[in-house]
Amino acid sequence: MQEQHPLPFLREILLFLSLAGILIPTLQRLRINQVLGFLAVGTLFGPFGLGRMAQDVWWLGLFTFPNNDNVAMLAELGVLFLMFMIGLELSAARLWAMRRWVFGAGSAQVVLCALLLGGAVWTILGQSMETALVLGLVLSLSSTAVVMQLLGERQATGTPLGQAAFAVLMLQDLAVVPILILIGALGGHAAGDGGEVNVPMVALLAMGKAALAIALIYLIGGRVIHPLFRAFARHRQPDVFMALILLSTFGIAGLSSMAGLSMALGALIAGLLLAETEFKHEVELMVEPFKGLLMGLFFMTVGMGMDPLQIVQAPLWLACAVILLVLIKAVVIAPVLRIGGLSWGRAVEGALLLGQGGEFAFIVIGYAIGYKLLEPGLGGRVMLAVGLSLFLTPLLARIGKGIGERAERQAREQETRDAQWELEDARGRVIIAGFGRVGQQLAKLLASQHIPYVAFENDAKLVSKLHAEGVPVYFGNAARPELLRRVHADQAPAIVLTMDHPSSALQAVRGIRREFPEARLFARSRDEKHARALKLAGASVVVPETLEASLQLSAFVLESMGLDERMVDDIVDRERDQFAQALTAPGGAS
Repeated sequence: MQEQHPLPFLREILLFLSLAGILIPTLQRLRINQVLGFLAVGTLFGPFGLGRMAQDVWWLGLFTFPNNDNVAMLAELGVLFLMFMIGLELSAARLWAMRRWVFGAGSAQVVLCALLLGGAVWTILGQSMETALVLGLVLSLSSTAVVMQLLGERQATGTPLGQAAFAVLMLQDLAVVPILILIGALGGHAAGDGGEVNVPMVALLAMGKAALAIALIYLIGGRVIHPLFRAFARHRQPDVFMALILLSTFGIAGLSSMAGLSMALGALIAGLLLAETEFKHEVELMVEPFKGLLMGLFFMTVGMGMDPLQIVQAPLWLACAVILLVLIKAVVIAPVLRIGGLSWGRAVEGALLLGQGGEFAFIVIGYAIGYKLLEPGLGGRVMLAVGLSLFLTPLLARIGKGIGERAERQAREQETRDAQWELEDARGRVIIAGFGRVGQQLAKLLASQHIPYVAFENDAKLVSKLHAEGVPVYFGNAARPELLRRVHADQAPAIVLTMDHPSSALQAVRGIRREFPEARLFARSRDEKHARALKLAGASVVVPETLEASLQLSAFVLESMGLDERMVDDIVDRERDQFAQALTAPGGAS
């Protein structure tokens, strides 16, 4: 009888830590997506990779995972912590702030993709209604880990596309809860009498029971966790805090299992509970050092379950499956994002970015195989197709970015062509150069007095937004003589420079005065030194921000001291006149 090792899976744990310790910094240095790196390493060192040869080459057994059962426990831990960290991100306040995108675009994407993908599984593969439902739902989800990392690398998480993609992914993460419940219900029913399954009724009853169980767990967990953290957190001991996090995660996962739900769902609830407390950010800081490691653990074990030989055995099936998956999701997601407010170019970019399968597919398909809702061979091929779609995502994202940028460039060029015709009618208007806060305030006052104006601004996004609202603002640099000639600057009653950058304003004054010596040129300056430079360059009137702010403040103070309003106006006007005279004096402003 073989002697039991006092610490089971020690070799697997040491091997994983060694691979992770080498892999994480290497991937960061090479700028390779960590998720894909862990998937590839798991596949290479797993039982379907080099692990196949471990029995014939003894030393390979030291550096590979020849038996997938030995890492099953590690995989379960990876799943639990992945779900916990996702729950921590899904705070109610964040969901509510993005509710239109989350519950509108996100719900539409999941439902439509599930219907089309499930229909394809049912008709093309000839699978049962239950199998089609499970695969349709799970394949409608995308990879939060891969997409958010790609957006982070290109610093696009704060862009409209980044926010839209994040909102859709949030809804997908929430959708895992009913999917896991549905699989448990269908699996339990199939294990019971094995008769005809009324899917809608089974789903409805399961959702009702699960909702009650989740509500009780949430209520009990909230009543226990919050006071527990509040009682022990004041000691400010990191080890105690970490113990509470682990206790919450495993405790609620255990409660969930006792209620007939999955432990993964319990870990998600634990994250949601902590996301609603004042300890959320402290928990995030505690978990952050382990986040990459735990994510790596999960994706490495996923890679170990992928059999590359299936690519050789069924290359056409897998290629068609990946293409169909990306194509169906892209066809659904692009219109959804366009209706949500993105341009067509960015909507197509987002569709390709979200076109892959998600990491939850590996969790849910594993449960479905365990409940005998999915044949293991089909489940393995679907997981491989999802894995291949993940590997394709960086390429798809790059193609999508190119499409988005080209579409935006063409739209700007078209707007410029349209603007050229509109600018021909700008004769006799006040010209505003720079349409930030000062320029917009001036435009508002001119419009209130029915005085026509035309404005120029270098911020293309601001111009597109305001021009679409009917504001006569155009993209361009007012220092360019050909642009000013197009709007007949020689006939403009006034040219007003409100740029934020001092050097841009100075360059514009010199260019305008050189081309249009008779123009009435008003300029905003940053301070007195800048005001003098603008005046010497040829500005007719210069208004320094600091001077006007101090004069207005002084006027309010003098009036509060009891001085007559007319006397205060005289004092302020006198100071303003003295400053104007000082600008033209040889000594400059004092």
